[in-house]
Amino acid sequence: MNLILFGAPGAGKGTQANYIAKKFNLYQLSTGDILRNEIKNKTETGKKIEKIINQGDFVTDNIINELLKKIITSSSCKNRIIFDGYPRNITQAENLELILNADNQSINFIFFLKVNRETIEKRILGRITCEKCNKIFNEYLDSIEIEKHECGNNFLKKRKDDNEEALIIRYDEYMKKTKPVLDFYSSRSYFHEIDGSQKIQAITNKIEQILVV
Repeated sequence: MNLILFGAPGAGKGTQANYIAKKFNLYQLSTGDILRNEIKNKTETGKKIEKIINQGDFVTDNIINELLKKIITSSSCKNRIIFDGYPRNITQAENLELILNADNQSINFIFFLKVNRETIEKRILGRITCEKCNKIFNEYLDSIEIEKHECGNNFLKKRKDDNEEALIIRYDEYMKKTKPVLDFYSSRSYFHEIDGSQKIQAITNKIEQILVV
């Protein structure tokens, strides 16, 4: 199966995508990771991407689509992809359908984790990540878990962009850009809106119920 997972920054999308990928043996496709890998591997495309980023520009949809096509049509990933936060605009959504249709594939499930900005603020402003094991905690909500964390508190750090000003910009930008994409998909029978303000396990359970029906 192929599925798309949407959610504003702080909605818990990454946590759920990671769980679903492991549970159902899916390939978690993140465009950010793909671009970073191309740069890291010093491919010709990677050199182009690095130049574009260094100039302060955005990587074009054409480059992203070519990289996606390579993964989507590969035998190891075919019909087992979770698109993590992609597509981000209508053009990308339409191109994704063209790539999938040309390879006789389709999207089977779309999940949107809906969370209001107040909840997002609390989650992001309190977010700390363990630099050793990459586990994410919230200093407002996870005080007991933080105290007992096996790596110790010295490794727990805040992300530089987890501040109120950056948060508001990121949230508003996401909602503005993503709303047309959600409208594009929302009438489809496999589109599922989930209350993302629930506890992580409750959201996981809801997603799993839908996937195993």
